[in-house]
Amino acid sequence: MKQILLITDGCSNVGTSPVLAASEANEEGITVNVVGVIDYGTIGELGSREIEEIAKAGGGISQIVGTRQLTHTMQMMTRKTVVQTIQQAVNRELTQILGDQSPKTVTDLDPERRAQVVEVMDNMAETAPLQVILLIDVSASMKPKLAAVEEGIRDLMLSLQARAGSSRLSVFHFPGRHSGEDAVMDINWTTDPSSVRSLFGRLQMRGATPTGPAIQKVIDFYRYGTLEGQQEIEGKYRIEREEMLGDNVV
Repeated sequence: MKQILLITDGCSNVGTSPVLAASEANEEGITVNVVGVIDYGTIGELGSREIEEIAKAGGGISQIVGTRQLTHTMQMMTRKTVVQTIQQAVNRELTQILGDQSPKTVTDLDPERRAQVVEVMDNMAETAPLQVILLIDVSASMKPKLAAVEEGIRDLMLSLQARAGSSRLSVFHFPGRHSGEDAVMDINWTTDPSSVRSLFGRLQMRGATPTGPAIQKVIDFYRYGTLEGQQEIEGKYRIEREEMLGDNVV
């Protein structure tokens, strides 16, 4: 199972729509969850609506929380999405097996069979392989919240280690230092909580918030396995395209 957990405190203001990007992720079998982080006041009507719409398009869930609730929220959303994904898969199987007959969902089963299916689902939730990419907004307004984000990442890693199944986590931030860097990988796939130390200490905050392009960058990372692999494929495609154009001109 693949997840993107987006942590932000505002609206996207650069590039592709994050809602469209989240929909693309969902089509690729990647669930997008979104946490809106606030310290004082509210995140704003536009920000709240965008957070909700990104999660809905990405087949995930969203929540707006203060920094003190961030750690619990990250763990809760990750686990809840795993259970939700498994339940959706089970419901699809029931529909396929039973056809037009009823019941078609777990909740429609008789109590005895429902208890058996739920037990299997609980076991799957603990044992199914899980990959989570944290995508962190580091625009200027997020600076005072990043210490809480780091703590939340470490605690999430510890909770993933407690699962019986294989769990891996990777961390990206956006925007990058340079113009055109939509997202930057901070940690490749890992299970080591110590790798999170001083993760955001040297970042230079920028005002832009390219949420949509950042989500697309993470989708590409899921597709190709490494950023290097992605760049190599893009480079080959560019060369082939230039050669084809050259042949057509000749």
